[in-house]
Amino acid sequence: MSKKIITLIVGIVIVVCCVGCSNNNSNKTNTTENQNNNETQEENINNNDKKIAVIYFSATGTTKKVAEYIQNTTNSDLIEIIPKEKYTDSDLNYENNNSRANKEQNDSKARPEIKNTINTDNYDIIYLGYPIWWGDVPKIILTFLDNHNLNGKTVIPFCTSGSSPISNSLNTLKNYNSDINWLDGKRFSSNTTQDEISSWIKN
Repeated sequence: MSKKIITLIVGIVIVVCCVGCSNNNSNKTNTTENQNNNETQEENINNNDKKIAVIYFSATGTTKKVAEYIQNTTNSDLIEIIPKEKYTDSDLNYENNNSRANKEQNDSKARPEIKNTINTDNYDIIYLGYPIWWGDVPKIILTFLDNHNLNGKTVIPFCTSGSSPISNSLNTLKNYNSDINWLDGKRFSSNTTQDEISSWIKN
């Protein structure tokens, strides 16, 4: 009887040990899987962590206000395109055919100089803002595109105007450099609010 009891006890001990090892291996496997899942989630978060800039040209301050609203919503960098020669009220006189802006907009080769240095290398997404001049994009924006390689970057245009739509300027930009990932932009008026900007960006 004693041998049978000893054999039975040994068998029970072996079974208990096997079950314990199995549970430990299972726990280790679950722990490893959880760690791998966490690492994958962190990688996805890092991959979605895009660097954003709001780059804009504003002659009268209207586009600047919208750019600031976008910057507030996206928590991005705000960069102004500053013309080497500042635009005066007389330069922007629509009724004067000899005004500076009239001449530039009517000259396909016009490229007004930019005063400040702008570095776009580290940005993945750029909101590009400008007023609508004579139904189109101001020529200084083309100067900006000439001087900066935005190929492969995502650029979201936005504009300000009293009534002109953004469509003509979008066509100009897309035709000017089709290697940029242009997204559909939006026109804003001078009385646009922060809430309207936030709603546009979130949607």
